[in-house]
Amino acid sequence: MKYKNTNRPGFLLGLIDFFTAGLFFLVYMRRGLQDEIESVLGHKVMPYWKAYLLGIPTLFIYTLVWMARISEELKVKAEAMGIPGPHTSWWHMFGWNVFGLLLMGPAVATYRFFRTLGKIEKELNEKS
Repeated sequence: MKYKNTNRPGFLLGLIDFFTAGLFFLVYMRRGLQDEIESVLGHKVMPYWKAYLLGIPTLFIYTLVWMARISEELKVKAEAMGIPGPHTSWWHMFGWNVFGLLLMGPAVATYRFFRTLGKIEKELNEKS
């Protein structure tokens, strides 16, 4: 698979998602990002819309943990490919979204998430 979107504006996307309470990613994930993540990781993941719906009664903790798990898998993949960091991780995604909430932490976490994903996709493009 050839990846086209290897340089997403992660910080901007994080800000938009923050101010729309996650609704932005409901649309954005359906536009191919879900497929890209599954292709990079090599397995199916729960669709974001399901994680979002499960997050509503849990004050979006479920959605955050879902995203943190994907982040950790991306970190492991990047390290296995020998891609230099810093990478996203479970703690980076969770910590910035919880403890950095008032400091635009979700945008910081989303930026690093997309930066790691982009590095992996660039590397995979070069190998194919």
